[in-house]
Amino acid sequence: MKTATTLFLLAILFIAITPAKAQTKAKNLNEKKLAAYLLTYFKDDTHGLYFALSDDGYTFSDVNNGKPIIAGDTIAEQKGIRDPHIMRGNDGYFYIAMTDLHIFGRQKGYRTTEWERPAEQYDWGNNRGFVLMKSKDLINWSHTVADLHKAFPELNVGCAWAPQLIYDDEAKKIMIYFTMRLAKGRTKLYYAYMNDGFTALETYPKILFEYPDTTKQILDADITRLPDGRYCMMYVAQENPGGIKMAFSNKINSGYQYLPEQVDFEPAACEAPNVFKRLGQEKWVLMYDVFSVKPHNFGFCETSDFKTFNNLKRFNEGLMKTTNFSSPKHGSVIHLTKKEAKQLKRYYTAKK
Repeated sequence: MKTATTLFLLAILFIAITPAKAQTKAKNLNEKKLAAYLLTYFKDDTHGLYFALSDDGYTFSDVNNGKPIIAGDTIAEQKGIRDPHIMRGNDGYFYIAMTDLHIFGRQKGYRTTEWERPAEQYDWGNNRGFVLMKSKDLINWSHTVADLHKAFPELNVGCAWAPQLIYDDEAKKIMIYFTMRLAKGRTKLYYAYMNDGFTALETYPKILFEYPDTTKQILDADITRLPDGRYCMMYVAQENPGGIKMAFSNKINSGYQYLPEQVDFEPAACEAPNVFKRLGQEKWVLMYDVFSVKPHNFGFCETSDFKTFNNLKRFNEGLMKTTNFSSPKHGSVIHLTKKEAKQLKRYYTAKK
């Protein structure tokens, strides 16, 4: 009895002193427990946030019948959001980062000028930061606005767009990486680390990737951890040929090696790459926003080695389908459990 009591007390002590990192990792979900795909996107006409679900990773249905789940004017300083990126955290929470920008703000009556600040000083768009959201259940969200221009005035931020999120195991922090333009300069890729409350950038923004041609703009990075431990970064290069390109590194935030080949299959311009894995398969799908066609659409290609890619075409032109929405823009995909997907469906079905 004394031995059993001692072992019990030792077990309690072990749990109490186990590092936070180990406890956090224990909450990671095994792929076998995942059964659905959640797509986040926005639309130009509403500048709101949308969710769509898929059981097979091929056919997606909007959970709110093509209406925003959150209106941009309720959470953003500029009354509109763009470029939503969702991440499943290691702590059991879901995180979303979005661009705080309404490109039709004047037409909608939210401001009297074309942009929030003078274009002759800050150029096109010239927003100042991001909308950050956090949720335990994908239904109830806290939100805050992170104004980079105020947080880092010495940078003279011209724009901050397309934020994305990834957990850095070494730093034990959520890393946010994004496109930023200083004053009227060229857009470049930066990264920083989030504070524990997911309300602000905790570290100073640093360059994520040095592009060989410094006269060209690069934007819209998406980082995937590969099975061999390397990181693949998809991004957009505004050159000829442009489109989606890749760079690889052994580190999450530095050392990316440039590859000149274009990955996507679009003859027209595209942006916003996002990679998601097919459950139960060693295949990954690259999704991108074909913004240069009307109506707007997403394009897709698939790879098993991040060397060769097969063209899956655009939504409703090939294997990838939508059932109740069209014209999505700048999306991201994560996996959900069957229970999480069912709960999300049930909630929005009950709201109708």
